[in-house]
Amino acid sequence: MTKGKVDALLGIVFGDEGKGKVVDYFTPRYDVVARFAGGPNAGHTIIFDGKKFVLRSIPSGIFDEGKINIIGNGCVIAPDLFMSEAHELEAAGYELTKRLHISRRAHLILPTHRVLDRAYEAAKGKNKVGTTGKGIGPTYSDKAARVGLRVGDILHNFDEKYKALKARHEQILRDLHYTDYDITEEEQKWMQGIEYMRKFNLTDTEYELNHALAEGKNVLAEGAQGSLLDIDHGTYPYVSSSSTTSGGVCTGLGIAPNSIGHVFGIFKAYSTRVGGGPFPVELFDETGDTIRHIGNEYGAVTGRNRRCGWLDLVALKYAIMINGVTDLVMMKGDVLDGFDTIKVCTAYTKDGETVTEMPYDTEGWQPVYEELPGWKTDLTAVRAEKDFPAAFASYIAYIEKATGTPIKIVSVGPDREATIIR
Repeated sequence: MTKGKVDALLGIVFGDEGKGKVVDYFTPRYDVVARFAGGPNAGHTIIFDGKKFVLRSIPSGIFDEGKINIIGNGCVIAPDLFMSEAHELEAAGYELTKRLHISRRAHLILPTHRVLDRAYEAAKGKNKVGTTGKGIGPTYSDKAARVGLRVGDILHNFDEKYKALKARHEQILRDLHYTDYDITEEEQKWMQGIEYMRKFNLTDTEYELNHALAEGKNVLAEGAQGSLLDIDHGTYPYVSSSSTTSGGVCTGLGIAPNSIGHVFGIFKAYSTRVGGGPFPVELFDETGDTIRHIGNEYGAVTGRNRRCGWLDLVALKYAIMINGVTDLVMMKGDVLDGFDTIKVCTAYTKDGETVTEMPYDTEGWQPVYEELPGWKTDLTAVRAEKDFPAAFASYIAYIEKATGTPIKIVSVGPDREATIIR
């Protein structure tokens, strides 16, 4: 029997590219869909049949009744938020407990992790990262410090382990003079979430995945956030706390590098970023406001305004390189329908120096643009490549030539049907 493969589907710039929609579209081709990193700070929005779902921890393949979905060991889980998310899906008619499996090695986000998140941000003042406040960073910090709680701990002496870690957090908060908080109600719901999680298959998902591959089954690895928010390769310190690149697929699921097949890199036809940190292509004018409004660029989890700008080829080519992207997926081409000209950043400049490779620190660099003609056509009704306006087809060809990577899928609207395979 031919061994199965793991295809990775990643956001390859700053996240928020529309991964959920593409995973949902791809799911029928795969036997298993697995999340390998991140936590409930990642909102994956899916729209079909007039319904809208925002998934935070649960993989976006959950809507296909015949497929197994896995939350891998590289993820962090908030039991209370997980329970709320699952209840919403169950109310919509989706049965989860048999099809959703959770790694026993995934780490738990405690209520005090969220308090620590707020405390650390407050201590940074104007240099704050702009976290979602969901406790992601402190949870990964505990993981690295080897003091964290894992899903498997639910099954063995849990109360004792929970009280010890909570006490550790409370001592840190006292040291930070951050004592004005009350987690009583939050903790009660959190404990309800712990009991709810016991209903699920809490398992060694690395064995489950590798057994599936040995049987010739194929896996889709769903990323969270974007490559430029990777803890190692992103715009540090304005990054997430996990490995969001293709390397994270192996560590976050327990599969070997030779099991990776295609690496699909998702990007928007323009650029967005949420939170703090340098963003050379950011537009502070009416054009940026227009892109934000038309693209509905507001966080799925936080509702925060996303910072908007033109496509950044410096960032895109860097992300393609570090991920080994084999196929590109371009989202939201329709958002640029109304512009007479489209700009693309091809280099950065600062203090008389111009670079085309991502610098160690992107603070203070300014974009160098090339201008391309706009297509001035409503793309939302287009369903075939042959119907692309010439200027839009040229825009795609320009990006492919600049990156050396084919754009295999183009999305021109939020619905499943507005997805064109090239």
